Amino acid sequence: MISKKNFAKVSATLGAVALGVSATATAANADTIYTVQSGDTLSGISYKFAKDNSMVNDLAKKNNIQDINKIYVGQKLIIKSDGEIQEYNAQNAANANVANNNTQATQQQAAQAQSQQAQSQASQSYTSNASGSEAAAKAWIAARESGGNYGATNGQYIGKYQLSASYLNGDYSAANQERVADQYVASRYGSWQNAQAHWQANGWY
Repeated sequence: MISKKNFAKVSATLGAVALGVSATATAANADTIYTVQSGDTLSGISYKFAKDNSMVNDLAKKNNIQDINKIYVGQKLIIKSDGEIQEYNAQNAANANVANNNTQATQQQAAQAQSQQAQSQASQSYTSNASGSEAAAKAWIAARESGGNYGATNGQYIGKYQLSASYLNGDYSAANQERVADQYVASRYGSWQNAQAHWQANGWY
């Protein structure tokens, strides 16, 4: 038998649990206004929400983004709880059940900044050994892959040499891209000239 005092405690606890479940469900079903942050890419945003690149094309299409490699800091997107993507405007924001993610984004940014700073310090300097015809072959591949742009993205392929994101381990710094590209080419082709010959024959390396 539960005394009145204990019954009140049990009731309060159950009520709190019920409210917690309700609050969790509400947050889980809420739509999100996503504000583009410095360093964001469409593939990165897709990874945040879908854990893969499945949203990249929808993000570009619904927001009239002509070049998937160019988005702007401060640009706002509404990502609905059912995965639908809408362009941010006053009407959409008013109609949406919005959970503004700026606090979460700020926390994620702080964590990412710390991680990137640590990675940057570890890999901030790298000098490639490629010279002469090797350096020319390396530059030729970079020009074909990204126009020489360290910030270029194409699905899972990142940066100047369009390396798989898994090879870069989250460190997209120029120094790490150069280091990993040299390692990849050395292990797969033996030289940049061999990699260039493969690219010329197959359209990729």
